[in-house]
Amino acid sequence: MKVLVTGAAGFIGSHVSMYLLERGDEVVGLDNLNDYYDPTLKDARLERINALPGADKFRFVKMSVEDREGMETLFAEEKFDKVVHLAAQAGVRYSIENPHAYIDSNIVGFMNILEGCRHNAVKHLVYASSSSVYGANESMPFAVEDNVDHPMSLYAASKKANELMAHTYSNLYNLPTTGLRFFTVYGPWGRPDMALFLFTKAILEDEPIKVFNHGNHRRDFTYIDDIVEGIISTLDNTAQADPNWTGEKPNPGSSKVPWKVYNIGAQTPVHLLTYIETLENALGKKAEKELLPLQPGDVPDTFADVEALVNDTGYRPTTTIETGINNFVQWYRDYYKV
Repeated sequence: MKVLVTGAAGFIGSHVSMYLLERGDEVVGLDNLNDYYDPTLKDARLERINALPGADKFRFVKMSVEDREGMETLFAEEKFDKVVHLAAQAGVRYSIENPHAYIDSNIVGFMNILEGCRHNAVKHLVYASSSSVYGANESMPFAVEDNVDHPMSLYAASKKANELMAHTYSNLYNLPTTGLRFFTVYGPWGRPDMALFLFTKAILEDEPIKVFNHGNHRRDFTYIDDIVEGIISTLDNTAQADPNWTGEKPNPGSSKVPWKVYNIGAQTPVHLLTYIETLENALGKKAEKELLPLQPGDVPDTFADVEALVNDTGYRPTTTIETGINNFVQWYRDYYKV
């Protein structure tokens, strides 16, 4: 296949691009290489992709998804078979500081992706949603059948909007779309603005770590390899209409049109203080904790019900936090020469 991967220099996108290349697919990777975090890390991820034996099937395009004319031209020229859309303005807290960035990238950009798929016979669009769409929901575990109408941040609202926009295109144009609600992704080559990265850097530099909600969070931490395999499993399992769907008792996780949403999480919520203790063990060093209140836009707990994913693709995440954190620490020490 020829696959467009947006956000190809990002944490998840670079891993997905490598997986596709290693199995023999042709990949066009798109990224605008913005400075939301250190662009040199993005460059290093691209160098890693280009070092693969199958890198002759990889082409990188520097472009923003909100560039309407550029995206129209790219889709028209390349004629992609499938699209994995991972480019987005990420982060719950940053959405409070810079809301317009989320409308530009996550709404306008997603519109350009949908239009590109519609006009160029793309067979399947798989896109990143987020566990943040569950918002104020307190029913555990979070299931795709749950109501997600009460987002707690603009980031979450933008991801819910993506799911709704995708549904309209599945309905109007019979475009198969699958949204993936990721639960707290971590692992080697991760984002520097995420907790594991921040904690590791601070502990090694003898700085205190900021522990929000006084450490009373629980998160369904999901290792990058599990996320990637979930993405590929759904990419290869094109969304189908649900023959049992009815408007009288609508299932929020499926539809009478080729549209699906899935959770990808470890299905094992971990207390934040336990997560920190596991990191301390991997580093061989204790953390100094600065306990702080719950941040605006955050939710106390996340817990994924992945049965819909298991039932449709046979795939279930498996990596423990001990394995995942040890792998991250080893990468961090190697990459930063600590």
